[in-house]
Amino acid sequence: MTPTSPPRLGDWNSIGELRELQEKALPRAMELAARSPRYRDLPIPASVEELGALPLTGKGDLRAAYPFGLLAVERERLATYHESSGTSGAPTSSYFTDHDWADVADRFTRGAVGIDAADTLMVRTPYAMLTTGHQAHLGGRSRGATVVPADNRSAVVTYARVVRMLRDLDVTVTWSLPTECLLWAAAARTAGLDPGRDFPSLRALLVAGEPLTAARRNAISRAWGGIPVMQDYGSTETGSLAGECGHGRLHLWADRFIPQVMDPDTGRSARTGVGNLVITTLYREAMPLVRYDLEDRVRVSEEECPCRWHLPTVEVLGRDAGTHAVAGVRVTPGQIERAVFSLPGEHGVLFWRARAREDLLEVELEVDPRYEAAARAQVASALREDPRVRSRVLGVPPGTLVPESVLRGEQRFVKPRHLFGPGEDWDEAVLYY
Repeated sequence: MTPTSPPRLGDWNSIGELRELQEKALPRAMELAARSPRYRDLPIPASVEELGALPLTGKGDLRAAYPFGLLAVERERLATYHESSGTSGAPTSSYFTDHDWADVADRFTRGAVGIDAADTLMVRTPYAMLTTGHQAHLGGRSRGATVVPADNRSAVVTYARVVRMLRDLDVTVTWSLPTECLLWAAAARTAGLDPGRDFPSLRALLVAGEPLTAARRNAISRAWGGIPVMQDYGSTETGSLAGECGHGRLHLWADRFIPQVMDPDTGRSARTGVGNLVITTLYREAMPLVRYDLEDRVRVSEEECPCRWHLPTVEVLGRDAGTHAVAGVRVTPGQIERAVFSLPGEHGVLFWRARAREDLLEVELEVDPRYEAAARAQVASALREDPRVRSRVLGVPPGTLVPESVLRGEQRFVKPRHLFGPGEDWDEAVLYY
């Protein structure tokens, strides 16, 4: 079966035309899926509406299929093999052909950041086993950008080194977790630099991998002098699933896969609403996915956006696993984050942590001692929205949650050695770090 070129933005002019495009692509997508052992005997839906009758593919199914139980092409056609960073203990495999990677890279670079040959793109997400670093690297190169592969799982690339490279290499765009941006800002300040003034080339921070509340987005942007913080959404199993337009809305790439919103209580699926995001790939060759439940709770709308992409918008609400009960009330990280990052910028609060006890929510903030009392009072007041949740807010000096030694550290890179001269430390023989 020869690859079919996926559509491009502008190939449809309404949500109605997008649906027609999905309907036309579905038969071939099911042919691709039928080459996978999991989907070989799956009934072929006559339309997108009939997809909802097919069984879900869950993360457990992917783990059970380890390593190549979902392979739909010859092994010789595979370009890369990956595994998720999930915490279940069992590996979740994912694999791509070159054709698949061209699709992933194109999806990643569709967003409003607009990467091109004038950009220097710092990739600060993992390269080892996950897809996130590779999709950004390939996406950047496909648009002619200079890529700086600053893997965040490598001890060689410390926060201090990131700050140095951001400045010395005139990095224009970064790709990272949202929290990384706050850590760089703290490391820059520790080095005597002003993040909002001393990095004039930096024009956008592209982030993913954690829920991004408006409060955290504003805090990151404020720390870096007001530059835009833009979001991508995806997974190791799929690559980029959504990107942000110039109007600040996150759009599902619904021309490359069919998204459904599934009510986990009833199992019913719809095109819009609130529930678990379920996707069916349309152009994936190596590992087609039919009704794959990402287990992410989302809100999907087909309301038109001024960007005129004519794609559904998505709000990622997170997972229940990230919440904890205090006095019988579910407390989410986003609730606390909104309270913390509503503090004025001069308070200097970048880092916090919280612990949910049976009847008490404990929150600690790194805060300038001059503003500790005011910061504690404001956050405590914001957390009193539900009177059943009793909270205790503490201020701790900067450097308590993220030690200054971590922000200043420059890791020494050592290659394996076997022969040493007089005065050299031969305890480093064979070591590699």
